[in-house]
Amino acid sequence: MLTLKYIIENKADVIRRLSKKHFDGTDIINRVIDTDLIRKSSQKQLDSNLSLLKQLSKSIGQLMSEGKNEEATNVREQVFSLKEANRQLEADMKDAEQKLSEWLYLIPNLPSEAVPEGKTPEDNVIERSGGIIPQLGPDALPHWELAKKYDLIDFELGVKITGAGFPVYKGKGARLQRALINFFLDNARAAGYTEIQPPYVVNVDSGLGTGNLPDKEGQMYHCGLDNLYLIPTAEVPVTNIYRDMILEEKSLPVMNTAYSACFRREAGSYGKDVRGLNRLHQFDKVEIVRIDTPAHSYQSLKEMVDYVQTLVEKLELPWRILRLCGGDMSFTSALTFDFEVYSAAQQRWLEVSSVSNFESFQANRLKCRYRTGDKKIELCHTLNGSALALPRIVAALLENNQTPEGILIPASLIPYTGFEII
Repeated sequence: MLTLKYIIENKADVIRRLSKKHFDGTDIINRVIDTDLIRKSSQKQLDSNLSLLKQLSKSIGQLMSEGKNEEATNVREQVFSLKEANRQLEADMKDAEQKLSEWLYLIPNLPSEAVPEGKTPEDNVIERSGGIIPQLGPDALPHWELAKKYDLIDFELGVKITGAGFPVYKGKGARLQRALINFFLDNARAAGYTEIQPPYVVNVDSGLGTGNLPDKEGQMYHCGLDNLYLIPTAEVPVTNIYRDMILEEKSLPVMNTAYSACFRREAGSYGKDVRGLNRLHQFDKVEIVRIDTPAHSYQSLKEMVDYVQTLVEKLELPWRILRLCGGDMSFTSALTFDFEVYSAAQQRWLEVSSVSNFESFQANRLKCRYRTGDKKIELCHTLNGSALALPRIVAALLENNQTPEGILIPASLIPYTGFEII
């Protein structure tokens, strides 16, 4: 959430920068500023009335002691009128504050100046790439056929138990999942991240804190009886650890990693791009989260991007990094880098990670702050990234490493799987 102070002091710049995300902020920014003027005016009048009320109330006793009963009655009537006016002023202020809160939650984060112009994924900028795209024969199978051939993943059984998008992993398919989770967690710990095991359901305050609510309310699974939400990513509970906290500057950056199952309704998704593991309602992911100072957060972002690159390199997958354009960015992000790996049998790039700096947008919602060396209290910057999401990694591993003898396991994963070939 943008701070009200920043919006008021930088109105034109806020509207300009929001337009890069193809969000027309003119109307809502004007409403925010006008409503804040109403709130301030009501507060000023209320303060003035309360001061006068105090004086008048004190004078009633004095007038009565002097026998000036008629004057005292007139003052009582003024006091009554002021109290009625104050009730209305308080109602106006409460209404203005509620509207301000609602509207501020609807304004996206401002994109960094480093965000390229553009509307669609085709406008994203390729930062760098690596790895070798394998040349498969004409008999190469997509991962959903390989999963069936080697009895690794049962999509139909998942439909029977739950519904589409909830696959059942079996045998070496399940062991490959567990191997990847442990591989990603071990690498994150070695890189300095502290492992967290978070809850998989969160309350409304947590959803609001990271910007998933109200923006993505329709994409989250809602447990109506308890008013809780299944997490779409471990980012939500892990970042909310620091809600309503004041950290010491010397303790930053805080670096956490967490494995979780992730739950996403993916409403409106259909077609060839959702086949097999390409898009699921439940999937596994390891997340990295940082809380940092504004001065260091973009260095942290670079370090996180470089770290995720090491993972795809260790898995021997062809990869590329995209800097997202304004039209392809999330509601909450200031700058995002997406990682894609090449799926040789599908002959397409698959997104496996987003690494983002949210600057102070989430921190303002969370009231996540830090104490500087000179004792000032400032908003933190928050960052997170997938390191990594499993489904499309598994898809690329199965497809790219298929041979007539079976599916080869990358050398770095063999100590985790306990087998070299499927």
